[in-house]
Amino acid sequence: MYELSQRVNPKEVIVGWYSTGSNLNTYSALIQNFYSQETAPHPAIHVAVNTGTVEGEEAGVKAYTGSPIGVYPKPENAVFVPIPVDLRFNDAERSGLDLLTSPPATLPINDLSKLESSLQNVLAMLDRVLSYVRAVLAGEKKGDAAVGRYLLETFGAGTEELERGGFTSSLQDTLMLSYLANLVEAQAQVSSRLALVTAS
Repeated sequence: MYELSQRVNPKEVIVGWYSTGSNLNTYSALIQNFYSQETAPHPAIHVAVNTGTVEGEEAGVKAYTGSPIGVYPKPENAVFVPIPVDLRFNDAERSGLDLLTSPPATLPINDLSKLESSLQNVLAMLDRVLSYVRAVLAGEKKGDAAVGRYLLETFGAGTEELERGGFTSSLQDTLMLSYLANLVEAQAQVSSRLALVTAS
């Protein structure tokens, strides 16, 4: 995946790794050791994304750096030190994050209703922007230079992306989905083989 990503964005570098859940164990230390070699001389960052699917746990993101412990440190022995996390996202990603952080009772039932909900949010935002612009043009409202610059930057960036065809971001999304699909398939195969071993 990294080699494919380098074809699209050669300036990107590995800074660490991520996992879901909040458990840190021996396997986490081994993975941390591997990525520390990839990110040297800087320490590898481990991002733990808790999806909140386990009862009693809240969804959230935590980050750690790890360092080996002991007189003769082994890769499987490490201490994870929490580091501050500042979660930032674009307005375009807000509807997706709102959907992920919603309580399960308010989640839409299927993919189509999720898409409909997201599109309604986008339409509502566009209506607010359009009504503001029309009011300023009609002289009903005094224009704010900061808002005007923000709108110009936002729609200018969108126009450039459309002119380029959004190829880069689309390709990155495709690569990520391909990677995740392969990962899920590999885990399913390992799980089925382990079930066969434990059954016999």
